[in-house]
Amino acid sequence: MNARIVYQAIGFLVGLLFGSFLNVCISRLPRHESILLPASHCPHCKAPIRWYDNIPVISWLRLRGRCRDCKQPISSCYPLVELATAAWFATQAARLHTVLAFYFFDPGHGSSSYAAFAIIANVAVTIIGFLLIGLIVMDWQTGLLPDSFTLTGIAIGLFLICVQAIFLGPSQGQVLLTHNSIKLSSPGGVTDRGNVFLTGAEALVGGRLLAICGVSLLLLAIRWLYRAARHREGMALGDVKLLAMIAAFLGFWPAILSLFFGVLGASIYGTYQLVRGRAAASSKLAFGSFLGAAGLIVAQVGDRVIDAYVQLLH
Repeated sequence: MNARIVYQAIGFLVGLLFGSFLNVCISRLPRHESILLPASHCPHCKAPIRWYDNIPVISWLRLRGRCRDCKQPISSCYPLVELATAAWFATQAARLHTVLAFYFFDPGHGSSSYAAFAIIANVAVTIIGFLLIGLIVMDWQTGLLPDSFTLTGIAIGLFLICVQAIFLGPSQGQVLLTHNSIKLSSPGGVTDRGNVFLTGAEALVGGRLLAICGVSLLLLAIRWLYRAARHREGMALGDVKLLAMIAAFLGFWPAILSLFFGVLGASIYGTYQLVRGRAAASSKLAFGSFLGAAGLIVAQVGDRVIDAYVQLLH
């Protein structure tokens, strides 16, 4: 059997389990409930769910989307979240196989710090996908983007970028600031001319911190301008934290691209709702859901889109 398929199958199964846990987070975190206790139960009759009725996707299909005890319908959102998470994990498992095959299984390539760097990047994309899928559903259902996902996501993203910085080579990622143009004088009059640069680790971690601050300030400015012009709130702080989380994992320009795609998607959907008479100009949209969906797209193809745009400008 093809090894890549094995990786995808394992990723899919692991994703189903994480998707089942994500459903618990989605149903409880917006209500500030514990994700540990009580055990999984029917949202209608509160009857505990038996272990054999808690198998991702399969149990929902076997019970035909209804509770075994009260026969009330159980939302199809549950298996869809599980399948979406499983598909995301399967995709990242396939990419992990590509990295491992390139650096470890191919006789022409040896193990190196680049492999560790790529593996951590793969883990980061896997985690942000998990977080974004949950935030998309939570914002769509409740209009809330819990700090337990967004702020925790920012912390995880920064931690992973710091770990990546450990595996940079001596001059990898280094940014030259000046080329023999700075004159440094000591109190004793000793003069020295030399290059000034940021090490790769400084550039990587510092750049990511600046990305988080930059996108946060951008959305806060937009939020303030909208309130000043329309005299009402237009964007919640949860959206600011969500974009900051995307920047923590992916960087500044991918976050800006996510914002662009999110605004585009929300505008198309809002226009459609207006044309169909299902919304008014003052109706609120779950912008976080569109921003999260855009983040998923950018996490997969954002680098290629940005590179293509840069090439177009050249």
